Amino acid sequence: MTAPVFKQITIIGVGLIGGSIARAALEKGAAGEVVLFDGNADALRRAGEIGFGKPAATIEDAVRNADAVFHCVPVGAMGATAKASIGAMKADAILTDVGSVKGNVAREFRGLGRSDVHVIPGHPIAGTEKSGPDAGFASLFEGRWCILTPDANASPEYAAATERLAAFWTALGSKVERMDAQRHDLVLAVTSHLPHLIAYNIVATAHDMENVTDGEVVKFSAAGFRDFTRIAASDPTMWRDVFLNNKEAVLEVLGRFDDDLTALRKAIRNGDGQKLFDVFTHARGIRREIIDAGQDTAAPNFGRDTSEKP
Repeated sequence: MTAPVFKQITIIGVGLIGGSIARAALEKGAAGEVVLFDGNADALRRAGEIGFGKPAATIEDAVRNADAVFHCVPVGAMGATAKASIGAMKADAILTDVGSVKGNVAREFRGLGRSDVHVIPGHPIAGTEKSGPDAGFASLFEGRWCILTPDANASPEYAAATERLAAFWTALGSKVERMDAQRHDLVLAVTSHLPHLIAYNIVATAHDMENVTDGEVVKFSAAGFRDFTRIAASDPTMWRDVFLNNKEAVLEVLGRFDDDLTALRKAIRNGDGQKLFDVFTHARGIRREIIDAGQDTAAPNFGRDTSEKP
């Protein structure tokens, strides 16, 4: 049997991502022991009952012997949890996270004054709209990308720590990519943050339209609208923090989106069918590229698949 990448890891925040890391690390042998902490006592108790790992009474106790500490809390809370725990971390341990924003998190982590702790921000691009300890499952990261944003000017020890963290994510089934934090935040603003903002807004707009009743919105919801409601079912706290912590990149992308939407509005008003056809054809081609890259399947479920993961 292959030796675990880390003898002990600590998960701070035992929701969907934290719970899935814990499950996968134990099932796949990537960690010898998993220690858990969550500020929500009920969530921590439930994670212990499920068998994610060993719950700790305090955040300091949770991180004391960890080779790697994973902060799996909303982006807005990461600075506080890191500050509360970093003093108890052992030298040469890895401090990492799973947040969808990297620039602000990296600056906060690196400003905590522990040069002997390896700060390596990370972002597994995986998830569902569900949350809480019961939402986690071990196969969540299989075949999915995990982006690490390590410091470019690194010591040999830091570089070795980065390789260990990459090996851990690989053991969980992820494909690992290294990227500059600023580049990450712009790319994810396009591929993740803007789609969620649009989904929240579309669902809210449909609900608030005065000439369409709530009952009609629910009763006659088409597949496209149901897709948006699934995205809009994601954790509001997490996404509020994402937009507040990645505002520059999101506003940049939102500005381009507004321009393109204005062009489509003009094409509809002017009856410019060719413009609409060209945009739709281009978008359809991107969907095919995503499927060909193995990022999704062509299976048409539209919410009809009842065999989804817990």
